[in-house]
Amino acid sequence: MATPPPLWQPTAERIRAARLTDYRAWLAQTRGLDFPDYDALWRWSTSELGAFWGSLWEYFDVIGTGNPQPVLVRNTMPRAVWFPQVELNYVEQVFRHATATRPAIVAGDESGRVVEIGWAELQQKFAALAATLRARGVQRGDRVAAFLPNTPDAVVAFLATASLGAIWSLCSPDMGAASVVDRFKQIAPKVLIAADGYQFGGRLFDRRLVTSALKDALPSVETFIRVPLAALDPMPQHDDRELDWTAATAGKKALRVEHVPFDHPLWIVYSSGTTGLPKPIVHGHGGIVLEHLKLMALHNDLGPGDRFHWYSSTGWIMWNCQMSGLLVGATICIYDGSPAWPDLDALWRFADAAGATFIGSGAAFYAGCMKAGIELRKGGRLPRLRTIGSTGSPLSADGYAWLQRGFGSDVLISPMSGGTDIASAFVGGDCTRPVYAGEMQCRCLGASIEAWTEAGKPVIGEVGELVCTAPMPSMPLFFWNDEGDRRYRDSYFDVFPGVWRHGDWIEITARGGAIIYGRSDATINRHGIRMGTSELYSAVEALPEVADSLVVDLEYLGRPSYMPLFVVLREGAVLDEALSERITAAIRRALTPKHVPNAIFAVPEVPRTLSGKKLEVPIKRLLLGEPLARIVNLDAVANPGSLDWYVRFAETPRES
Repeated sequence: MATPPPLWQPTAERIRAARLTDYRAWLAQTRGLDFPDYDALWRWSTSELGAFWGSLWEYFDVIGTGNPQPVLVRNTMPRAVWFPQVELNYVEQVFRHATATRPAIVAGDESGRVVEIGWAELQQKFAALAATLRARGVQRGDRVAAFLPNTPDAVVAFLATASLGAIWSLCSPDMGAASVVDRFKQIAPKVLIAADGYQFGGRLFDRRLVTSALKDALPSVETFIRVPLAALDPMPQHDDRELDWTAATAGKKALRVEHVPFDHPLWIVYSSGTTGLPKPIVHGHGGIVLEHLKLMALHNDLGPGDRFHWYSSTGWIMWNCQMSGLLVGATICIYDGSPAWPDLDALWRFADAAGATFIGSGAAFYAGCMKAGIELRKGGRLPRLRTIGSTGSPLSADGYAWLQRGFGSDVLISPMSGGTDIASAFVGGDCTRPVYAGEMQCRCLGASIEAWTEAGKPVIGEVGELVCTAPMPSMPLFFWNDEGDRRYRDSYFDVFPGVWRHGDWIEITARGGAIIYGRSDATINRHGIRMGTSELYSAVEALPEVADSLVVDLEYLGRPSYMPLFVVLREGAVLDEALSERITAAIRRALTPKHVPNAIFAVPEVPRTLSGKKLEVPIKRLLLGEPLARIVNLDAVANPGSLDWYVRFAETPRES
């Protein structure tokens, strides 16, 4: 088959000015390593792990104490040991870039108001909050949990927590109280910082009662800091555990940063599987600093002078990645609100007002804008834009082409794919190489990614399981309260022992690019927010009319995500409009509005294995077009006759 022409080609000037080009020149000058192309560089980075990650420490001049040698003393997955003699702090890497010549943050919201926050103001607020937390007894290793929207307050709270060596954990205020408690109760936070409400889609959501309930449901909380919303009346203080946000961030305090070991926990994020509570994933200061320096500078080509916007809620790992724009000296441009209110042009207007040079969002947002006929460069806006990023789900070839037509040849379309689990990307961009529609440009440096068959054989030009065959510093240190790493191993190493299986379908192309085809497991991935099916089942099956349920997220390249929910009703119940509304309300309340299904269907039975497990992955594969005989052994199904309904459903045309 003939190779398609590239959608985009870098100019000689873009290649010359790229940070990746500078890094390659630095390797040649300081290490005598002159690689003929990116593929050769990637092979070195994944085979000589100590040399590669050690070179990043030196190239980025990471601030730390101790000897950065040895780099890797235990080359295993999980629990690799990196830089055992080093101490550092994420916050110190951020504030080395402090300057009066450009802002640290540009913030916008649905009102259309855009404000700039300077480095000095950011430092004053987070240093004051850090002093408040220190006075309240917060020490290295204590957990600080937050329930906040995407405003500068969340940035301040994160930096204050990290500067102390305390451990940050964040949930979005649109999440249901039960889901938040399921997450925070596992980590026993000493501090809870919570917003009274948030605004989204032109509506005000009052969360004052929810935040009070969270405080009461978390007996470990010794300090509760309430963040007011101007549109709501302030809540009265109930006890001496409570503090007001304004008072907690007032005053002028000296910047104090606690150095911690390379593998000291920085934050706890959550990724849900198909069973049990959400997994509390712990990432370390050093691993995130090195990985995000690499991702932001070498793959996203960001540096001082850039204005970096990635639309995200605070419940998505892209919020954490957005923060790391500060590590390379970029101004971060954050938006609080709906990207589609009052219309789908809202986010583009904000990015223009913020002077963005890099814009990122979920693929679903771009698909919506394409269908709505949004004029991307209307009125000559976004004159400084250099790169468009995408993640969360696969960006179709049509989406690539639409963005390229809209922005022209001076803008790189650079999707990436990774996940909460590594807080980064496995495959992503390289502004020195061509772009082919529907294909990410490269496997990221230091990420030993392959497509494997079920037998564990690597393939090129074929779809296989995304695996990582060597450790990366940003892989989880551990899961909180996971004795013997049992859940950790079951999550990534149950199929291929000693090799990370991520749960995505991937194809590595002959030219070294990558195509992601969606999830290969049963995890729900809606708008980039991964959620376990067990959480949805708990909400749905609590309704008296619902006896059983099954949900699958049909995410496949080139199609919009489609998530049907199948329910088995109790005798006498009918799936009418009223019950459908109650089901969606229960999901919205317990999870988030993003996890409401596209459609609900009444079914006779949910197919199960002989051990009682729901056949989520086989049904997903069936609905994506695979034949039944290939995906399930009927002898292992407790109720094989139940599959007939799903086979007929898979053959029925539907609108997605």
